[in-house]
Amino acid sequence: AILDETDSGLDVDALRIVAEGVNSMRSPERSFIVVTHYQRLLNYITPDIVHILVDGKIAQTGGPELALVVEKDGYREYLPAAGATG
Repeated sequence: AILDETDSGLDVDALRIVAEGVNSMRSPERSFIVVTHYQRLLNYITPDIVHILVDGKIAQTGGPELALVVEKDGYREYLPAAGATG
C-alpha cells in the first residue's frame, strides 16, 4: 500500500486512529510506503527503513533514527547528495 501524506490535515486523535489501522495490518507478507514530511506520524508508525528523497532521487537511506535527524536538522544536508541545488 502507498500512503501519501496520510497525516496531512489530521488532528492528533485522527492520526492515532490511522496509525493503529496501519500497525494492525503490518506483517512480513505486506509492505507499506508511507510518504510524510513530518516526524509526527512516525511517532506512531515505526518504519523499518527511511529514505530521504530529493528531486525524485534517494539522497539517503537509514533506519528510524534518520527521520529524527531530519526533524532536528532539516533537509539541507541531503540536497547535494541527490544533485539538487536547494
